[in-house]
This record gives sequence, C-alpha cells and structure tokens, in this order.
Amino acid sequence: QVQLVESGGGLVQPGGSLSLSCAASGSIFSINVMAWYRQAPGKQRELVALKTSAGSTHYADSVKGRFTISRDNAKNTAYLQMNSLKPEDTAVYYCIVNVHISGLKEPRDYWGQGTQVTVSS
Repeated sequence: QVQLVESGGGLVQPGGSLSLSCAASGSIFSINVMAWYRQAPGKQRELVALKTSAGSTHYADSVKGRFTISRDNAKNTAYLQMNSLKPEDTAVYYCIVNVHISGLKEPRDYWGQGTQVTVSS
C-alpha cells in the first residue's frame, strides 16, 4: 500500500503565504506524477498544480505566478508553496500521486487525506 501524509495547512491572512507538504510512503518503485488539487465547499475539485518525473509543470490559471510546486524525489515528497494568498484560495487541498508500485504492472493513483487552507482577515 501507498500512504500520503499532508501537512502545512492552516489559517493565513490575505497576502500571506503557506507551504504544504505531501510525503508518500510504501512500496513505491517510482513516482510518475505528483499533483495538488483543491476543493472549496459547493465547488468541484480542481487541479491546482502538477509536476511530472521529467520536471514539467502545470498550474491552474488562477494560481500562476503565486503558487509553486516542487518535489524531492529522494524523500518522495511534494511541496506547494503558496504566496499572495487570496480568500478564494480557501479550500481543502489534496495531494495526489501516480506511482509505480513494486510488484505491480501498472501505475496507480493515490490521494492524500486533505489539509484545510483558510485565507481570511
């Protein structure tokens, strides 16, 4: 099994910053993709940022220039640096990884438990 543990959420004022972490553990042979999604109450879950094993990245238009996704392959950990936060960034943030599991033929997706980010004055 693969487990994801997220941390770093909390309450921050508009214009402030937060850093989220997502640590993956288990029978991981390799991590193909690490990504962050978020879901606000009453809204659909949306992709925030994605990073492939080759280093390519994708950001939602709403966070470009403010958020940065990174990964530490040695630690099997993804990060999301969030700057210039806005109230509309308030949501539960989920980490998702696409991994190749030792002993299995096909890669699989795993989701973290989510961490609450609240941007409010």
